[in-house]
Amino acid sequence: MFGWVPVFWLVSIASFGQQKRIIDRNPIGWFVYTGDHKLSEKWSLHTEYQWRRIQYVRTWQQSLARLGVNYKLTDKVQLGGGYTHFVTFPYGDHPVAGQGVPTPEHRLYQDIQVDDTVGRLLLSHRFRFEERWLSQIAETGSRRISGWNYENRVRYQIAVELPLQGVTIDDNEFYLTFFDELFISFGKNAGVNIFNQNRILGGLGYQFQDHFKLELGYLNQITQHAETDPVSGNPVFEFNKGFRVNVVFDF
Repeated sequence: MFGWVPVFWLVSIASFGQQKRIIDRNPIGWFVYTGDHKLSEKWSLHTEYQWRRIQYVRTWQQSLARLGVNYKLTDKVQLGGGYTHFVTFPYGDHPVAGQGVPTPEHRLYQDIQVDDTVGRLLLSHRFRFEERWLSQIAETGSRRISGWNYENRVRYQIAVELPLQGVTIDDNEFYLTFFDELFISFGKNAGVNIFNQNRILGGLGYQFQDHFKLELGYLNQITQHAETDPVSGNPVFEFNKGFRVNVVFDF
């Protein structure tokens, strides 16, 4: 599985070196809820909401609502799929929502997650495939949608948890958490946005109970816009840094 990672990084590095980049930096604050709710021995319902803010909490960046199902194939392998409703708001010096109004997006996703342990480390590899429908806002200044662009994206995430007390994470104990996730777009509508984004997070978690965790981490997000700057023709990259609060509540 690690063989995928060098390929993704080679694509992203090649993308970085093509042209002079325009950099847009934004302080971010992400507030996240995730929950997997057991339906049977094999099936569970996945629920998730992300409230993403610019200037840490002051204004909107994005809103994400996700609903899906998971199937436990083995003790270490899980399959998943579902629907995501996503909205990007105007923010930054080079907003993706260039018409000045929020732009919605619809997604379907399918993924496979493989869990493992190496000593005290809890490892998780997730491969996700997405079908995306991105709205095109009419140039009239209203919120009227003139059409939809279809795009595919593949994502790979490696996540690590390290217990700080003992060899496992138990109730009323702290742990370290880390993940790195790479996004690659493809298809005729991907444009220059083959390297879509990369996210790296490191932080501290606390397990109140087996089904309730709270995590606070430092988040670094690099995003390449699908469209180049209309004046210079150069690619636009966002370098966003801030924090993420994640509440994990599983029934």
